[in-house]
Amino acid sequence: MVQRIINFYVNEEQYQLIVNTRESLLDVLRNRLNLTGTKKGCNEGDCGACTVIMDGKSVSSCMVLAVEADGSHITTIEGLAKGDRLHPLQEAFIKYGALQCGFCTPGMIMSAKALIDENPEPSEEEIKKAISGNICRCTGYVKIIQAIKEAARMMKGEVKNAV
Repeated sequence: MVQRIINFYVNEEQYQLIVNTRESLLDVLRNRLNLTGTKKGCNEGDCGACTVIMDGKSVSSCMVLAVEADGSHITTIEGLAKGDRLHPLQEAFIKYGALQCGFCTPGMIMSAKALIDENPEPSEEEIKKAISGNICRCTGYVKIIQAIKEAARMMKGEVKNAV
């Protein structure tokens, strides 16, 4: 088993870890850093449950080797809230009932955050495209899209916090 030392930031905290060169970023986040909000779904990059933001882009963390994250800045769902204050996306998902079982929610929110960070005024089509890699088996997508639209407006200051 080949191992390597990596240095990276997760939710603005610096880490140095020895990782197996075949270990996924998802497994490191969940098993080593105890950031279990990032879900392990299909483990093949198809469901979006493991989506995190790496260097400003949404990625399926199950498809990224931990060694590829060396030097990167990663944000997980745990990094969005500030203390007891939820991120506008989290608030909007609650307001619109855009979650049921919650399994897809962290990945869905992270994909939406990457979109809004890049494009503060996304169209409905752009939202659909951004979350197209995230599968939700409970809610459908209408409430999710409504929540993302609302969150984008909240983040621009056009709407007061949802909750």
